[in-house]
Amino acid sequence: MSLKQRIIRQIETTGPISVADYMALCLFDRDNGYYTTQEPFGRSGDFITAPEVSQMFGELIGVWCVGAWQALGSPQHFSLCEVGPGRGTLMNDLLRTAGKISPAFMKAVKVIMVELSERLTKIQQEALAQHTADIEWRKTIAEIPANPLILVANELFDAIPSRQYVKSNGRFVERMVSADSEGNLFFAAGSGSLEKALLPGSSDTAADGSIFEIAPARNALMHQIANHICRERGAALLVDYGHLEQGYGDTLQALSQHRPINALSTPGAADITTHVDFHSLAQSARAEGCKSSAMTQGDFLIAMGLLDRAGALGQGKSPDVQEQLHIDVERLAGPTEMGTLFKVLCITDPATHTFPFQTK
Repeated sequence: MSLKQRIIRQIETTGPISVADYMALCLFDRDNGYYTTQEPFGRSGDFITAPEVSQMFGELIGVWCVGAWQALGSPQHFSLCEVGPGRGTLMNDLLRTAGKISPAFMKAVKVIMVELSERLTKIQQEALAQHTADIEWRKTIAEIPANPLILVANELFDAIPSRQYVKSNGRFVERMVSADSEGNLFFAAGSGSLEKALLPGSSDTAADGSIFEIAPARNALMHQIANHICRERGAALLVDYGHLEQGYGDTLQALSQHRPINALSTPGAADITTHVDFHSLAQSARAEGCKSSAMTQGDFLIAMGLLDRAGALGQGKSPDVQEQLHIDVERLAGPTEMGTLFKVLCITDPATHTFPFQTK
């Protein structure tokens, strides 16, 4: 039985399901979930993440991590954690760079890879086999040792299910997924409502049909990360696509073979996400006592030396190599590519400041 058939049967048995439950089934179902059965990453997959675009992305994050470690006072023992490491490309470039610029960093580090998928864990282990660093794999954030922590995550939060609320007859009710008699999935307004205090201030003037997205599971994970950082000291760098201010809009999207498709058409066969609310994540981090700051991916990479690194990689190389580097820089930092849509959120303990952020 396909995942779509199982979802329809569930709807027929218990009624419509929330968008969050639909996302969870599509992405993480043990037998038919996207991340448990598909190969999403790379040019042959459904989307290309920044580490797959160019080695420069992971290299510059490696530079940032070394700087964060120094800002923490260069502790002799600390954890470097990546959550949702994909194919291990980011950590591979990060460790290679850190090893070149700071052997002391590499001597002090314990690398923790937080990954649920056994399939992806094996791919990551192969990708990182060349490194001599102490690397361990864990299933959850809770398993990270009680040490100072430097944590990185790229396109993690967008894949954590979010709830949607739609304004119907003057009030916001939960948006649900239902099915018709012919087996087609469709969106429907449910009965559960959302407290007005959780909505942006303009909720009274929002038109009927307006959609507000909220992701309690994302905020819960941020609370967990921030609690560790505030308690043990540390810093986190979180990269994802989304918005810095709360507002209204339907950002639920599905991608297959690098193209958008109907989010309800092929459950489990396509990546399905919503944009990340960085304002809400920052609030969660500050509630735990952390400082936070955010900027666009383009601004972050330029500040970290993207142009200089591209110049160094292209020096003495063929025109074709130099042209590809130019394309990669534009893809990572250009305002019409990843540079503006993607944001970088930094959180630190109250005593730590990391370049190029103005945490407060």
